[in-house]
Amino acid sequence: MFLEIKDFLNPAEVARLQELSAKVQFVDGRITNPHNQSKNNLQASETDPHYAEASRIVAAAYARSAPFRDFAFPRHVAPPLMARYEVGMTYGAHADVSHMRFGPEVHRSDLSATVWLNPPASYDGGELVVHLGTQPLVIKGEAGSVIVYPSTQLHEVTPVRRGQRLVSITFIESLIPDEFLRTQLYELSEVAALEGLKMNWNNRVRLDAVRNNLLRLWSRN
Repeated sequence: MFLEIKDFLNPAEVARLQELSAKVQFVDGRITNPHNQSKNNLQASETDPHYAEASRIVAAAYARSAPFRDFAFPRHVAPPLMARYEVGMTYGAHADVSHMRFGPEVHRSDLSATVWLNPPASYDGGELVVHLGTQPLVIKGEAGSVIVYPSTQLHEVTPVRRGQRLVSITFIESLIPDEFLRTQLYELSEVAALEGLKMNWNNRVRLDAVRNNLLRLWSRN
């Protein structure tokens, strides 16, 4: 299941991240995946002080976003990383690694997320393509929007033909590792949000009890 949040970042945050993208040092993206020959992009150097500010801005958006929390049930959100694609750059079909190391900690990647930082009309190509069996899902979001999807899905970034693709990416370890179970809890939460005020109070209490009991049963913490 996928989640798109269109106003994930506010205009001031988008503008600041675009400013930071002109100041931060970018390095070869293969530094984080040296064995993937299809990866050809740039990413912000983690030693650059502007990287930390850019990462904090996007991390704060994840922390405050109720739709994201209700969908992902996040246990850990990796520090967001700004990535840039110039003309000719691409990232071939791949699945994200199952576990990622952050200092001494190792976290599972259950969900992947891309935040779009520049307008789609400012560049050609650079679409995120998620492969669903034989059907590709092509995504090119508005600046400030985010797409969250299972890390298990094969996905790629098509070659940029004009302009520059600027995004922020991260990975999420969920309290509910199983995608099917996570989706059921999300759907129950959506029903409660949409119908809760119309429901008999006793039924609403029972629904909330079921949701919380399933969360206890299925979560890993």
